[in-house]
Amino acid sequence: MGIILKSPAEIELMREAGRINALALWEMAKAVRPGVTTHELDCIAAEVLRKHGATPAFLNYPNREFPEKPYPAVINASINAELVHGIPGKRRLREGDIISLDCGTIYRGFVGDSAITLPVGRISAQARQLLGVTSEALRIGVAACRAGTHMGDVSFAIQSFVEGKGYRVAREYTGHGVGREMHEEPDVPNWGHPDRGPLLKPGMTFALEPMVMVGSEELYIKNNHWTVATVDGQLCAHFEHTIAVTENGPFILTRWEDEWKI
Repeated sequence: MGIILKSPAEIELMREAGRINALALWEMAKAVRPGVTTHELDCIAAEVLRKHGATPAFLNYPNREFPEKPYPAVINASINAELVHGIPGKRRLREGDIISLDCGTIYRGFVGDSAITLPVGRISAQARQLLGVTSEALRIGVAACRAGTHMGDVSFAIQSFVEGKGYRVAREYTGHGVGREMHEEPDVPNWGHPDRGPLLKPGMTFALEPMVMVGSEELYIKNNHWTVATVDGQLCAHFEHTIAVTENGPFILTRWEDEWKI
């Protein structure tokens, strides 16, 4: 189908989907503490979406390899060595954990998709540094999303920063185009080469999502057929924004006014 450029009116609808999605993350973030279950966080997000006339983009999302196992929840709640697609449930957060919360929202036919990794109480210096590096990688990636550059420039900027800090980026999982569908073209890798890949044009909308690991980049999928985790059991983190490329530079669609900043 190719890359779909969005009109200003469509981008405005995506901005509202993104605002609702960011609000869901914000409300979950306020509830993150030792003892809270990931199911309780999922319920918080579901209620925010319901109150704002939106629907979850993740719930019942098809599993390409296991069609009988569609995604069963509103959010991804991935803890410590889990990179993405952690399924919420009875698991309680513990002091020192880090949790990646990823949410997708559909509003009037358009999708907002964003994620943040948060500390649970006091965390180790290693974990705090990982969160800082991953958050900054997203900021650097967003800043690189300017019309006339290539997607490879964005990917290279993220990779160079992360690896320069001594961490690894996930190579098996990428960001992606976002619009009427949660996954559209193009793919947005966290590694790449300058001057390669699609040319960025005004109207392009996509999710940037640095996924950063302390140790090996080797990953596996757990027995629930969804949750992706590090093989070596070391920590990983995930931050994400949906952005639009405009004539005046990148515009973050999943920021909630002044309350939600990286």
